[in-house]
Amino acid sequence: MNAQGRLLSRYLADLPQGRLEWIGVRPERKAPMVVVEQCQALEGMGLQGDRRLRGRAGSGRQVSLISREFMRSIAAHLGRDSVDPALLRRNLVVSGINLNALRYQYFQIGEAIFQANALCQPCSRMEQALGDGAVVAMLGYGGLCLRVLRGGRVAVGDALVPLPESALPSSLS
Repeated sequence: MNAQGRLLSRYLADLPQGRLEWIGVRPERKAPMVVVEQCQALEGMGLQGDRRLRGRAGSGRQVSLISREFMRSIAAHLGRDSVDPALLRRNLVVSGINLNALRYQYFQIGEAIFQANALCQPCSRMEQALGDGAVVAMLGYGGLCLRVLRGGRVAVGDALVPLPESALPSSLS
C-alpha cells in the first residue's frame, strides 16, 4: 500500500459499509452492457463475462466501480434527474459509502476481495453516451479502478465491507 493509502487506512474504522446496487459486464469493446444480478469475480483478472478478462493478468483496471452518490452528482451537472449506469460503462454501482475514502484500500463484496487503486477517469465516449459536457461533469466522479485479490461470487444486495490490511488473509497481505 502506498503512503496515501496508509494515511487513509487510519480512518477506515469510521467508514460505514456500502451496498452493491448494480452489476454490468461488457462482453466486447463498445458493446452494450449486460446487466446481471450476480457474477464471479476472478482473482487477478476481473468479472466473468467482461471483456477485461482477455486483458493482461494483474492489471490495475480489472473492475470499475462507481457510487450512486457520484451518479447523482453527474446527473445534476448535466441537468438530468438521473443517469443510467449502463451508459457510464462501470461494472459495479454501490451506495452508502464515500468512494474517495476507498482509494488504495481493501474491501470485500460478497465472497470477493478487491483493492481500489486508480481513479476511473471519464473518456471521450462519455460525450457520445451522455451528451456535451459529460466528461467535465464526470471529472472527480468517475469512480475507481479495482484489482480482484480473491475471487468469488458477488451479487446485487451484497454489502461492501472495508477491510483493514491486518484483516486480509495472510495469502493476500
